[in-house]
Amino acid sequence: MAENIAPSTLTATDASSSLTAPGSKEPSRAAKPTNTPVEKSQDDSSKLKTFLGVLRRFIGVADLAAVRFSLPAQLLEPTPNLEYWHYLDRPEAFISIGDSDEPLGRMLGTLRFWFTKDLKYVKGKPCKPYNSTLGEFFRCNWQIEDTSLPIKHASNSAPSSSAVSTSGDKFVKVSYLTEQTSHHPPVSAFYIDCPEKGISARGFDQLSAKFTGTSIRVIAGAHNLGIFITLQNRDDEEYQLTHPAAYLGGLLRGSLSVSVADSCYFTCAKTKIKVILEYLEEGWLGRTQNKVQGVIFTYNPDNDTKTKIRDVAEKDVLGRIEGCWQDKIYYTLGSAPFNKTPEKILLLDLNPLFPVPKTVPPMEEQLPNESRKFWEGVTNAIVNKQYSLATTLKQELEERQRARAAERKAENKEWQPRFFTGALTPVGRPALTKDGEVALKGLHEDKFLLEPNKELGA
Repeated sequence: MAENIAPSTLTATDASSSLTAPGSKEPSRAAKPTNTPVEKSQDDSSKLKTFLGVLRRFIGVADLAAVRFSLPAQLLEPTPNLEYWHYLDRPEAFISIGDSDEPLGRMLGTLRFWFTKDLKYVKGKPCKPYNSTLGEFFRCNWQIEDTSLPIKHASNSAPSSSAVSTSGDKFVKVSYLTEQTSHHPPVSAFYIDCPEKGISARGFDQLSAKFTGTSIRVIAGAHNLGIFITLQNRDDEEYQLTHPAAYLGGLLRGSLSVSVADSCYFTCAKTKIKVILEYLEEGWLGRTQNKVQGVIFTYNPDNDTKTKIRDVAEKDVLGRIEGCWQDKIYYTLGSAPFNKTPEKILLLDLNPLFPVPKTVPPMEEQLPNESRKFWEGVTNAIVNKQYSLATTLKQELEERQRARAAERKAENKEWQPRFFTGALTPVGRPALTKDGEVALKGLHEDKFLLEPNKELGA
């Protein structure tokens, strides 16, 4: 199994991202294997030096995600990649997207979700979780208060929302299912569902990465067409949110950081509203400012040619966005330039927000290829600072995956995912199989037992 260097694997740590006990939100206590020595752990600076030494071998390689190399266990965060790589750091922002009765209000809700989905990068430091193995899957729930505030959508109106639960007196469950559907290229499919609020999301996570010598540039892979959000209660409106390129910097100075300097797009063909966001990485004298600016406007889905803010005609503009994606985001209503509009409305203040803990099935009800169960031995060894043992266990899992792949090749068999209909699809929207529907329904009902897999990828 290759250690693919990509944004899905170079993630961030924070207080709430640590592994939790089965079926709970409490930190787990790993059992210490006997007769295995405890080793001194490296500090962050030493880890970076080791990591940089590995990366230097791949300067100029077109795509690090296609390269096979293995990292020692002491460089890894004891967290499965499928568990950590999701878009629900603040699930209440996701479930409130469809609350507004106005199309503009729903697009603003989509923007608010967007700026919370990767809160881990704002609050934590980048790290390297385990790479996913073929057929590995992860599932979890969030039980949250429906507390997101309504969004003001017109300059002469009060905020509008159809949600009756914005007072915080109702708890809502959000369920998440993801599976590694392909190994070459590495692709995972995901499905987010909240029946109570009539909202779901799906997509493929696949990334391409290149090491420049000073930073790692990561972009969406060919099968990753973004996040597709469907609002069942709004006549099945679908929103497509594309991903910008990101950069992992600070390798030379020993302090990792994530920056963004690219554009991304949100579209809803049914409401004919589009957003262009432009991230500005550096300001005066090269100082990083993490600034983002954007425009909300009406567009023609059959002739969608606008890719830059400057391309948008003033008559089509509904509002503008500006702020720091690590601090506060504001919006204005109407077509006037942002700095000439008297009323700048706060969309989101990230400062008091931290990622919300998830709840996972009890370990005894997990299958062998379920992320926490699959990596349990490696995790326990890393937590107990038994890095040689962790590396050995990790290499055994890697070798098992290679052996299974060789067996399938010899038998001319193609791997079939269990919970999603295909490993890859050109439209970027994975569909659930019958097993996937059963697994998701079980999450909704807190019934976690599943039939064992007929075939394992690793």
